[in-house]
Amino acid sequence: MVVGEIWRYPVKSMGGEQLDATVLTADGIPGDRVVHARDARDVLTARSHPALLGFHGTLGPDDEPLVEGQPWSSEAVAARLRHAVGPDVRLAPFDGPERFDVLPLLVATDGAIAKLAMDRRRFRPNILVTGVPGDAERSWPGKRLRIGAAVIGVASLRQRCVMTTYDPDTQVQDVSILRRIVREAGGRLGLDCRVIEPGRVAVGDPVEVLEG
Repeated sequence: MVVGEIWRYPVKSMGGEQLDATVLTADGIPGDRVVHARDARDVLTARSHPALLGFHGTLGPDDEPLVEGQPWSSEAVAARLRHAVGPDVRLAPFDGPERFDVLPLLVATDGAIAKLAMDRRRFRPNILVTGVPGDAERSWPGKRLRIGAAVIGVASLRQRCVMTTYDPDTQVQDVSILRRIVREAGGRLGLDCRVIEPGRVAVGDPVEVLEG
């Protein structure tokens, strides 16, 4: 088993960027979900505002988030968001632990995704592990994974939500996607993880399952 893909999502609920390598820290991947969309009352996510998925966040050379290549705080980005998402939407820094839905790191496996024959981007993993037989990930909660120079702890299988029903390219909804995940995988796919030993991780690094 090896690291097949590494993903970072600088702006929560927007499309992310693929990385060749990163350093896993106690807060997961540096620069992950450090900006979010909100209105006057609350944080907005693609669960209720799927148009957010149509934007892509990256980190610039100064580690500041960009949206479609422009500074996240620029008026040009703000205007595009208001047009696509709603008149009250705005972006704001978001660096507390609550920016993660569960834990700082989401790991998915190619075997479990292949059984459902779905686009892996629907599951928004930080790390995609390839070479995993079938749904072997279901036996990993409570164990540890050595990934490159890092060790992570697997807490639980991730309960999937309505975000999986939106096509990552078109944002067209297909509610049958979530029904299939519930019917064929008990509604859970991917792994909520915490970082136990920080370290560098790169595409192609070996992945080893360790007992808890």
